Amino acid sequence: MKKIDVDITKAATLQGEFYSNKENFNNSLEKIFSSSWQFISDDSQLSEDRSSFPFYFLGDLIPEPLLLINNKGIINCFSNVCTHRGNILIKEPLNIKKYITCGYHGKQFDTCGKFKFMPKTEEMQNFPSAQDDLPKIEVAKWRQFIFSSLKPEFDFKELINDVEQRIGWMPVEDFKYREDLSKEYYVKANWALYCDNYLEGFHIPFIHADLNAVLDFGSYDVETFKYSNLQLGIASDDDICFDLPKESKDYGRKIAAYYFWLFPNLMLNFYPWGMSINIIIPISVNETRVQFKSYVWDESKLDSGAGANLDKVELEDEQIVQQVQKGVNSRFYKHGRFSPTMEKGVHHFHRLVSDFINN
Repeated sequence: MKKIDVDITKAATLQGEFYSNKENFNNSLEKIFSSSWQFISDDSQLSEDRSSFPFYFLGDLIPEPLLLINNKGIINCFSNVCTHRGNILIKEPLNIKKYITCGYHGKQFDTCGKFKFMPKTEEMQNFPSAQDDLPKIEVAKWRQFIFSSLKPEFDFKELINDVEQRIGWMPVEDFKYREDLSKEYYVKANWALYCDNYLEGFHIPFIHADLNAVLDFGSYDVETFKYSNLQLGIASDDDICFDLPKESKDYGRKIAAYYFWLFPNLMLNFYPWGMSINIIIPISVNETRVQFKSYVWDESKLDSGAGANLDKVELEDEQIVQQVQKGVNSRFYKHGRFSPTMEKGVHHFHRLVSDFINN
């Protein structure tokens, strides 16, 4: 893959074939997703000591069986595969009474992944060994949210510190998950195209009339960090905005929304009513599943400002992204150029993609 120029005034976007070529798609799974941090769950699934939560790392695309366990308030992550013959150990969330016991031949592990017992091993040589323990997987937690990585290329703190520094004054751990306000969408487009669209406000006046009415388009701003970036939604006129504390870097500004993007596929959108977490999950080269998870802080503000009508905004985004997917498949489309003022977030994303693919 061609490297993306660090100078946005000279740089060209990712080649159209990145979004339509199956080989490029499969390459990105291993080089980007396996090497980055993925959002797994909030800690409501692991509220008690010795509670467990089995999951597959990236659904059907990277179906690595993993297991989260609460060990006296510390969340650990292990392989969910028995080290004897490869059976899946735990199939659904449960509280581990004493040991993790394989249902195939009875091999047992403690909640720290250490081998404890296996029947009929009396004549085995060099047994047990370290290979009989469950492999430990990288895991990290921010507030109530849990992340994991198969082979992280960077420390989790490099991903989340800029979020914490900017909105750390919010009582995020008190935000309440609302299943009735959470939705899942299916988009006929490449996962990276969906991210491209999210990472710029350039299209808002053309695609989102209602959102454009509550945001000051002329004050649109983007800040880029090492593995994340931030778009600031500035309220227009007297529309609803955050009541910022004096210690906030943005005190005195009319912030309607903080749109944080975390490489490669996570959006943390903060509104006066709370937070919408958007998880972009690849299905195939031209199919994507998008999960919206809503966590409410102030229910009285749900239907106002930039955080209102999220479903309408999403459907408008889906329509344009699916149209672009058809366009990048064109034999005549090669690549585009970045608007230096409006597409700094997209440029940042494309540089990270090319860096990881070329690594």
